[in-house]
Amino acid sequence: MAKVLVALRVNPSDENVDLDKLVEKVKKNLPKDFEIVKHEKTYIAFGLYALRLYVIMPEEFEGGTEKLEDYLKGIEDISSVDIEYVTRTEAF
Repeated sequence: MAKVLVALRVNPSDENVDLDKLVEKVKKNLPKDFEIVKHEKTYIAFGLYALRLYVIMPEEFEGGTEKLEDYLKGIEDISSVDIEYVTRTEAF
């Protein structure tokens, strides 16, 4: 069965958020069929960083990435989530 790889940028609520701890918080409570396969810090400007997450999820979710976006927006240290790209994959 094919899955979908979603790359998204997670913007922290302020510059004092520890992005490593934020990744662990997301991983710990991620819905069952979702998996973070890679994460990285990305420079925004003036010492501000965002978090880029690469998430594998089943392709048959109705509404596409909406469930993932809603989950991430519900975490208190996250101010916004931007989907960068979505691609179908059979590698995972």
